[in-house]
Amino acid sequence: MSERRPVADPFGSPADAPDPANLVCPAPIPELARVLLGHGSGGQLSAALMRDVIGPALAAAAPGGPLNDAAVVEVAGQRLAFTTDSFVVSPLEFPGGDIGELAVNGTVNDLAMMGAQPLALSLAYVIEEGLPMEELQKVTESVARAAVRAGVRIVTGDTKVVGRGAADGLFVNTAGIGLVATGVTVGADRASVGDALILSGPIGLHGVAIMSVREGLDFEVEIASDTQPLNGLVAAIVAACPEVRVLRDPTRGGLASALNEIATASGVGIDLREETIPIPGPVRAACEMLGLDPLHVANEGKLVAVVPASSAEAVLAAMRAVPQGVEAVEIGRVVADHPGMVAMRTIVGSQRIVDMLVGEQLPRIC
Repeated sequence: MSERRPVADPFGSPADAPDPANLVCPAPIPELARVLLGHGSGGQLSAALMRDVIGPALAAAAPGGPLNDAAVVEVAGQRLAFTTDSFVVSPLEFPGGDIGELAVNGTVNDLAMMGAQPLALSLAYVIEEGLPMEELQKVTESVARAAVRAGVRIVTGDTKVVGRGAADGLFVNTAGIGLVATGVTVGADRASVGDALILSGPIGLHGVAIMSVREGLDFEVEIASDTQPLNGLVAAIVAACPEVRVLRDPTRGGLASALNEIATASGVGIDLREETIPIPGPVRAACEMLGLDPLHVANEGKLVAVVPASSAEAVLAAMRAVPQGVEAVEIGRVVADHPGMVAMRTIVGSQRIVDMLVGEQLPRIC
């Protein structure tokens, strides 16, 4: 019989073998040479794009500090909030709204998240050759209705036309200015340990509404986008609590990404309670079917307010008195533990980390 030879141990002798506890699965190497759809997700790739490419390139011309929904500048003794945004949503019309209404509400809300009351907007179109005039007129009429509803004026604008296939129908750019009241200072870096987190209502409606059109999903109850102006709600919050710390609308990247941005900018931890976060049944069902986390799904008519705990009840009462905040709830607290991270106590009593969205969950959503 031939002699049986031992099989060579690829790790060497047992003493040289690696500790299994130290073994990790290799992470995929991200694409760094080109822009991906995920860079527009509002999550980790978006943050990396600003941190590693756009921010450093603008360093000589742009002030440092946390990235907020708008900038606040002083002009002739007045504090003005200024913002700009571009909208590339597909399809142009969706349950609950269209690209025109979305553009106005999104810009109004970016100003409101700085505690400002919006005054005026610009409106610019990039129109693809072949877009039906009827569709363009319908979107523009929607812009006008949304502006009247929000109490702002469209004061200037621009139009450009590009060749077929270059703009997917219509891209919309808006910019806006608003007035910040004396004594109101809001920013992502102002959350303090002990503060309360208040959410204005159910999450995930906008993202699932877009998904239902794209994927042909049918639900027993139609899911409509929550797009709406939030400046009236913010005025109620500021009146009840002028010392409000942070206001954020969880759009791209959802609630999870918005809260992680706050935790990182403020150098604090955030603890959530899962049972308090309102997720509509159809949204939860759609996310379970598609393998999505509702906390990552985009919203267009909700906000998170970070306020001193002593003011939480007054703020909740003020928000619930406004149509956009009737379902407002406290969802958690700011803590000293795990700075820069968001943790959630689940319904079953366990704790999980709530991270920012990675990659692109649903492109072309706003």
